[in-house]
Amino acid sequence: MSFAPEELLAATLARLILDPTAHPARHIAVGAASPIPAAACWLVAKQGHPVRLSLLHKRSGNPFTEGTRELFDLTGQGRIDLFFLGGGQIDGQANLNLVGTGGWPGTEVRFPGSFGSAFMYFMTHRTILFREEHSPRVLVDRVANISAPGISAPGVFRRGHAQALVTGKCVFRFDPAAARFTLESLHPGETVEGVRAATGFDFDVGEVKPTPPPTEAELALLRGPICDEMLETYPEFCARVFGRRSAA
Repeated sequence: MSFAPEELLAATLARLILDPTAHPARHIAVGAASPIPAAACWLVAKQGHPVRLSLLHKRSGNPFTEGTRELFDLTGQGRIDLFFLGGGQIDGQANLNLVGTGGWPGTEVRFPGSFGSAFMYFMTHRTILFREEHSPRVLVDRVANISAPGISAPGVFRRGHAQALVTGKCVFRFDPAAARFTLESLHPGETVEGVRAATGFDFDVGEVKPTPPPTEAELALLRGPICDEMLETYPEFCARVFGRRSAA
């Protein structure tokens, strides 16, 4: 069965969420403008796993009456198990740059801003890094400005680190002790050499496998009940990926 790249990424993220070796994902938060991570979370829920989803970008039924202040309160208490983060730049130590390039505060290219990324990165039990674009422009040797550090000095309290980095080409696992990524799987049509050429940071290569494609059951959920859930909040995404448009 054929599938869209976004469907592959959603299924891949869902499997990382359910990783039995990682901290259990009982409460997952998804930030604004993150349709693929949101689809992955709904996929986990629709498969019958007991997870609580807090979707900040949802137009109705948002669980937080006071916006992100409540999200930060829950995270500080250790009650958010998993969050997703990206960046204008990501480097080989899993540092994120959401400020911009050039001298502080990003005098060349401006990114959206750090907002609560550093707090969420430190206080969430685990974080999945996600960026569709895989290029030396995004995946750099060293970020120009650190909005959220991937590792911390000894004695600095943080609950979790990056679990993995998922891109449009592959999946990297992150080892916080070594402060390095390891290439874990390749999406269809990709090669180790091609990924290395498109990546600005050095990484280790383990037993690289093909990224498993979405199953027919996963695609049925994504294109059916999950699209139904997403239509209100992500209408452009549903139209582009699933060919579905809201009746409104």
